[in-house]
Amino acid sequence: MQQFWVVGGEYRDTRFRSTVHGDEEWFGPYPTYEEAREEWARHAWQTVDDAHTRYRIERIDPEEPPRCTD
Repeated sequence: MQQFWVVGGEYRDTRFRSTVHGDEEWFGPYPTYEEAREEWARHAWQTVDDAHTRYRIERIDPEEPPRCTD
């Protein structure tokens, strides 16, 4: 069964490779993409004016190898 996670935070620069506080924040899991998208939108709109903050949705399916949706 696939799960959806909202992942992100504040990054050191706009390449979005390393975060200011060490680890990315993970919110979830959410059973549907729509639920994850609602959480993503909440975080994204709270930080819309911060160029160094970014959130994305990751899909994880235990029956498939992991892959980044980035």
